Amino acid sequence: MAEPPASAHPAELELARARCRALHDRLATSPALLRHPALRSLLRLVAAELRFLTSGNHPDPARPLSSNLPHLGALHLLLTHPAVRSPSRLTPLPGVDFACAFRSRPAWVLLSGRNPSGFRWDPSQGLRSRVAAVLDSARSAPPATRPEKLLLAFARGVGADIVCGLTDEFGAEEIDLLAEFVGDTEDDKEEDGWVSVSFHPDEEMRSFRAFEIDIVDDGGEVLPPPPPQHVNLDLGSVDTLEGCFGDFLGKMRMDSMELVNLDTTALVAIVSGISNGGVGKLMSTPEAETRGRFKCNYKFVMDQAQSELQYPIFVEFGKAVDGKKCIICETVSSEFTEIASMCGGPEEKARASQLLKKLIIVSDSPSPRMMDLPTRKLAMKNKVVFGTGDHWRAPTLTANMGFVRAVSQSGMPLLTIEHKPRALIGL
Repeated sequence: MAEPPASAHPAELELARARCRALHDRLATSPALLRHPALRSLLRLVAAELRFLTSGNHPDPARPLSSNLPHLGALHLLLTHPAVRSPSRLTPLPGVDFACAFRSRPAWVLLSGRNPSGFRWDPSQGLRSRVAAVLDSARSAPPATRPEKLLLAFARGVGADIVCGLTDEFGAEEIDLLAEFVGDTEDDKEEDGWVSVSFHPDEEMRSFRAFEIDIVDDGGEVLPPPPPQHVNLDLGSVDTLEGCFGDFLGKMRMDSMELVNLDTTALVAIVSGISNGGVGKLMSTPEAETRGRFKCNYKFVMDQAQSELQYPIFVEFGKAVDGKKCIICETVSSEFTEIASMCGGPEEKARASQLLKKLIIVSDSPSPRMMDLPTRKLAMKNKVVFGTGDHWRAPTLTANMGFVRAVSQSGMPLLTIEHKPRALIGL
């Protein structure tokens, strides 16, 4: 939404240009740019706004400068908020700025960067009609893209009449967008109740006010106690709990309420000899012997070995599972056990057995919205694996980015954590 300042003096125009350039540079250098289509769309919009501000084709300086910069800046803040995951492309539907998983719940986001004095609660137009129209669209959307919540965010605050209208007519509840930046203090000397605040540089988030409107009332489920494990693998005599693998297992917490769903690619990468110190042995083996062993997969395996030297996979894995409870579905358990038994070496099999003892196996229970997606481009097995994670509101740790992209193109936000692939190498 365009926000007209009081006047368009040259100093004000130059300030708008500087802010737009800063936002453009921040987006262009963001590590998340390649993974998030919403950020790429936002970068194009900011580039267009910068061209407008630097074009010189402006009306009389005595008239107010109309710019989309406040809205674009607010979009960037919200898209990069830690509670916003898997954002869709911008404006997927009329009146909706983007869809995402907000605090693990599918949500449609309505955002305003306008001055709160520009809002009025009019029964027949303006914000009220926009919210009503989006609510109707949400409730009639197919299960695959239907949100559970609407998130309304006002970057510069909002007046009391708007708050009353949202709460009285739509049952909106105000939420705190700063919750992700506040944690318990680690200083034992502090008095009870003190907290430490770690906030990112964009202090403008403090002026946001946000509200949620429920579309679907579904409180989620609580995991049952871990079932007994029955793993038929050759354990060997290797001490598998040393090194990075042992450190990784130590990061999991069975009593955590926060979940991570692991697919087969993640399990294979965790126990792979490439991830567990086997790169040196692989590299020292004569090339002819290695080619004869891996045949057409030679380049695939050697590329993974080079990747491991540059980016050890347990660094990203450790961050993904630290302090969390890890689950797998029955399909993944069966597939991984078979792969490890057939293709794993003695050490890889031993690690596989130890890993399965640290995981909770849940029944295949894909979410209705995942099963509502067409199967033509999406294999049923993947829908079961990722859909089970979606059912438990757990991000899926995966290297299967082809499936993730296909789901994203359908318009359904899906919680995932990407990792680099690793193969079993028979060590």
